[in-house]
Amino acid sequence: MSWLPRLIYHALVWKERKRVELLRREGAPANKDATLQTGHRGETLAYWYLRQAGYIIVARNHRARHNVGELDLIGWDGPVLAFVEVKTRTSLEGGEPEEAVTGLKRQKIVRTARQYLRQNNLDDTSYRFDVVTLYWEPESGLRLRLSKDAFRPS
Repeated sequence: MSWLPRLIYHALVWKERKRVELLRREGAPANKDATLQTGHRGETLAYWYLRQAGYIIVARNHRARHNVGELDLIGWDGPVLAFVEVKTRTSLEGGEPEEAVTGLKRQKIVRTARQYLRQNNLDDTSYRFDVVTLYWEPESGLRLRLSKDAFRPS
């Protein structure tokens, strides 16, 4: 991975550690929203990684009407609109990050993407579903994987 995403990741980790230290000093539970922070950090890193890879990001954390689902990132990769799901892990106890994009999760992503396409009059647009996975390996550091066209609508 190049130096820019790595630098951003380290800055986000530093910011999170400072927040946790402040919470400890104030007596609040430090791990209250640790999962949300990890997910946010992963989405931010994926955003910068994709921009560096040439994607033009048009939306982040897009929520569909009627709470159907959420799209982490939406961006143009050349002439193709990519709906990107981001999965971040700090340990592999629950399995690889890719395993978290289950059939039910895929259905929600597809439903939300179709709603986005209708809302924005993009029905004739070529699109695909990408998955970015991030895992911090103690030995080798950050592992980031982009899977283009990771799944197809059923």
